[in-house]
Amino acid sequence: MDVSQYLEIFLDETKEHLQSLNTQILELEQNPENMETINEVFRAAHSLKGMAGTMGYKRMQTLTHDMENVFSEVRNGHIKVNASMIDCLFQCLDALEDYLATIQSTGDEGTNDNEMLIKDLNAMLGAENADESETKPQQAKAAVSDASKEKWHTIPMGEPEKHVVREALKQGKNVIGLTVYVQESCILKAARAFLVFKALEELGEVIVSNPSTQDIEDEKFGFDFSIILVSDSDAEKAVAAASNVSEIQEVCAGLILLDTEEVAGGAAKEETAPEEASANEVPEAPQVEKKPVKKETKATEKKNKPVVNRTVRVDIEKLDVLMNLVSELIIAKNSLVSATNVEGATNAGVNEHIEYLESVTTNLHESVMKVRMVPIESVVNKFPRMIRDLQKKLGKKMELHMSGEETELDRTVVDEIGDPLMHLLRNSADHGLESAELRKERGKNEVGYIFLNAYQEGNNVVIEVGDDGNGIDVDAVRKKAIERGTITEEQAEYMTEKEIIDLLFLPSFSTAKQVSDVSGRGVGLDVVRSKIQSLSGEVEVRSKLGVGSTWIIRLPLTLAIIQALMVGVGGEKYAISLAAIDTIEDISPEDIKLVQSKEVITLRGNVIPLVRLNEVLGIESLKDSSENLTAVIVKKGDKQAGLVIDELSGQAEIVIKSLGKYINKSKVISGATILGDGEVALILDTNALL
Repeated sequence: MDVSQYLEIFLDETKEHLQSLNTQILELEQNPENMETINEVFRAAHSLKGMAGTMGYKRMQTLTHDMENVFSEVRNGHIKVNASMIDCLFQCLDALEDYLATIQSTGDEGTNDNEMLIKDLNAMLGAENADESETKPQQAKAAVSDASKEKWHTIPMGEPEKHVVREALKQGKNVIGLTVYVQESCILKAARAFLVFKALEELGEVIVSNPSTQDIEDEKFGFDFSIILVSDSDAEKAVAAASNVSEIQEVCAGLILLDTEEVAGGAAKEETAPEEASANEVPEAPQVEKKPVKKETKATEKKNKPVVNRTVRVDIEKLDVLMNLVSELIIAKNSLVSATNVEGATNAGVNEHIEYLESVTTNLHESVMKVRMVPIESVVNKFPRMIRDLQKKLGKKMELHMSGEETELDRTVVDEIGDPLMHLLRNSADHGLESAELRKERGKNEVGYIFLNAYQEGNNVVIEVGDDGNGIDVDAVRKKAIERGTITEEQAEYMTEKEIIDLLFLPSFSTAKQVSDVSGRGVGLDVVRSKIQSLSGEVEVRSKLGVGSTWIIRLPLTLAIIQALMVGVGGEKYAISLAAIDTIEDISPEDIKLVQSKEVITLRGNVIPLVRLNEVLGIESLKDSSENLTAVIVKKGDKQAGLVIDELSGQAEIVIKSLGKYINKSKVISGATILGDGEVALILDTNALL
């Protein structure tokens, strides 16, 4: 079986189960007696065990099996949840995430057995001898015996198979007949059968099966199949190996001593674990289409490195809308073809069809964008666990409050936003919040307040991260900047508070008095800004000393298609995102003033700097210096600037195309687009210009 066909789904579902376990164990720490949460944790661990078993990741399966055992005992009231158990369980989750990261990068789970964690889990169960047999997934306690006839099936053999059996018996090998019964609630019978074959092939050679291996691949069998195995091992070991696969209900086996026309085995029944016998608690396997899973060759399975972050789970209603719109698009195309083929077709008729086509394509675009959208919940759900760990590490009391987790963003943005948010939250915990003693002196609650709020604002999503801590000491930042030579004392006098705070985003700039492994190494905020800007977003800070700080991130809803204003500069076409534009102004040369040798205009009481795009882009303007100027007023947060252009071409919906890694010199160009006439227009990055 090429397990890579299931790997992407396994990764996605395992991440969900691990996140669920993180959330549930956090809740359990607050309310150890909550049976509903205990049951949820048990089910998630049970599902993870089944999935890891299906994929053949035995170390992962072993660890989740022992976690499941602990919760089985908690659920039965034999042991109580306590602080040391919670700490151990969180360490187990970290170990499982390490397994997952290794699988994601190499396709294999690695060699770490996490023996100490398994020993700790077994110690919780009160095991006196946590030996190797106890730390492995439950083995079948089975012995080979005679059985009633209904427990075994005959296996027809051809002459080649009979010859193999004769030769094996002559060499003193065991010829073992097995009938394997799969639980009727099993989702992936073929996958389970593959794992049985794989386990048995480690003991010897499977010479024949009933049904055939091809039928088993295609799931053309009921809930049992029979095998003849040639092995140096005895029947008990074969039963144990087959029974060790999850969702196998019973294994019947017997030694074949005679060369007969038809060979059958006796029976040996596995003692089924109570939790596996329950139809409601069957380990879940990745939800996939049934595919062939067994190859007759005994070649070593090659595990390919999986492609990650390529899937989006989509509501069926969104897909229905998409399908209907594609149908409409085909109708519109056919109508247009018909209209142009009719003799004497009027322009009015064709234009009407073109308008219809335009309407459908606009709706289709919106629908596809919605399909790409996913809630940011998948990113922010891991932060409560992180804050809990930081609270212990830093010795501070703190709480994280989150809102707007259901806010949706483009999948590509959601994948990238996790690290910047993590940096900001760690900064709040380490730098922002004061110690409990200092907070008490200042009349604040001893427990620090950290928040993460997300909401949609126009065509952007805004994410706010902040705290009610000390706030940013602007004087300390100013002093540090002068010490480092970043700014001169003269410059510092004229800089606003906001400009001083913006210095924190410079590489390697830190005001931390000591370096810790949480933050304070001078890396973080520059990474945050560059990552946000690479997503066509922006980040700003609002802070008040002694009250707290708020970091505000604005991100576009989608990166693929935008509404843009098309402009001309020096005979060339450029695009400016409409989301960044405030107004368009006609300016006479007399209205332009100079401030510190820079051109500015006064607009409704605000002084706005002018940027002559022809100078930035290195091309000659087509306008005479005596003519009125056209300025596109763009904004970034509370900053504004006027981009001087030669002409306006109107509004257009454009598809953003990357320029690739070869063209990375110009920061003012964020991409390119292909226009209706086939021309290429560059897209201006107004954030970089500002």
